[in-house]
Amino acid sequence: MPERRTGSSGHGRRRRLSFERLAGLAVTAAALAASAPLVAQPDWEALEPEILEHFQAIVQRDSTSPPLVPPGGEKEVVDYLRTVLESEGIPVKIFALEENRPNLVARLEGSGKKQPLLVMAHTDTVNVDPAKWTAAGPFSAERKDGHIYGRGTVDDKDNVVAGLMILLELKRQQVPLDRDVIFLAEAGEEGNTHVGIAFMVEQHWSEIEAEYAIAEGGSVLRSGGEISFASVQTLEKLPFRIELVARGVAGHGSVPLQSNPVARLSKAVAKIADWPSPMRLNETTSAYFQRMAELVEARDPEAAERYRSVLDPERIAEADYHFSGHGPHHASMLRTSLSPTILDAGYRINVIPSEARASVDTRALPDEEIESFLDQVRAVIDDDAVEVSLGQRATRPGSGDARLNTEAFEVIERMVARHYDTATLPSMSTGATDMAFLRARGIQSYGIGPVRDVEDGPKGFGAHSDQERILEEELYRFVRFHYDVVVELAAAR
Repeated sequence: MPERRTGSSGHGRRRRLSFERLAGLAVTAAALAASAPLVAQPDWEALEPEILEHFQAIVQRDSTSPPLVPPGGEKEVVDYLRTVLESEGIPVKIFALEENRPNLVARLEGSGKKQPLLVMAHTDTVNVDPAKWTAAGPFSAERKDGHIYGRGTVDDKDNVVAGLMILLELKRQQVPLDRDVIFLAEAGEEGNTHVGIAFMVEQHWSEIEAEYAIAEGGSVLRSGGEISFASVQTLEKLPFRIELVARGVAGHGSVPLQSNPVARLSKAVAKIADWPSPMRLNETTSAYFQRMAELVEARDPEAAERYRSVLDPERIAEADYHFSGHGPHHASMLRTSLSPTILDAGYRINVIPSEARASVDTRALPDEEIESFLDQVRAVIDDDAVEVSLGQRATRPGSGDARLNTEAFEVIERMVARHYDTATLPSMSTGATDMAFLRARGIQSYGIGPVRDVEDGPKGFGAHSDQERILEEELYRFVRFHYDVVVELAAAR
């Protein structure tokens, strides 16, 4: 009997625990249900032909934006977007500093319970050498081997068509919104921000002001056909142009001179190219390396340990040495980087010139004090005959980052898991996007993108490459993913 009573008592405790656990699960499920938007999903498979039609239409419109060749060509793309949106009763506003370089703003109004959400994409692309294309042409939008080819397919007309489809489907599905959803199709991102984001921020801020922004800058990385992780841009380095000018006495090439500006400049360029500028981490890069270590731990413990060593002040230099030779992208994430890119010196073989110039592509950490950094560069060069100064460049405004503890980042991370079944890594872009203008104004901005094969870049199929392409199936998946992110953030509960 005692044994039976003891057993019965234990069983009772287990039953009570089970009931408590079930009750807890029920409460959790109820809370999740209460917080989830009640939205019917579009028939995405049926929508694929429409997505393809719009995507091909905007890729086929040449909207290249060479920095030195006006007037640019965004107007045709904007006219197309305007026609599609207005045909479905979505109001559109056009803002243009230059007539042929307009910006489009479309807004679906919410209840005002929450601050607006901005979906941003740029309609311009970099220029192209048609002779380097093996596909039908840079503006053909040719479908071939599961890809769509064309300038802008991954930078940034994938985000343009996603923004278009998001507004169309929110309107068609009559999704009730707690936030206004704003779509900004901007001009001039590729080097002419004065006609695009700078113009909108400085003169039409009220049209795009929001709590959160979703734009380009991230991607889902695939290697060997297998997804590795999703990168979400929460921070970016800032571009500057450092100019070096060496001066000396001109003379006959037959008489070597110690003051030869070409020689002085060459030594200066070599010094800064070899200089390991100071390293430091921030919230985004710390989280990136920590999550990367966790991600590769099982299959490559040595690499995981290397990523963790970045977080250790005593071992970061060791990791940096490895990355400099085998992972320069990671090395660039740790510091303000310097890449000499242009040299200009001399005009005759038998004349020592009196002046030689070099331009250095400088990508600064967001909190870098650039004037102080210039003093460090001068000290490294250590030559009074070499002048160091900032040159002209379309720079982004000062520091500003997107936090990792926001509703927006949590939603993106959750939707990444749902659509791609992979981990999310916050990243600091070593390049530059127009989100810097938004972050400087306090908008929490996040960069996302579709699946990208890491092999495409070296093969010449990446953004800004001689050719450019996107996986067709991944374009459709990206539109679905992007739509769900917006719905989770903006739809009424």
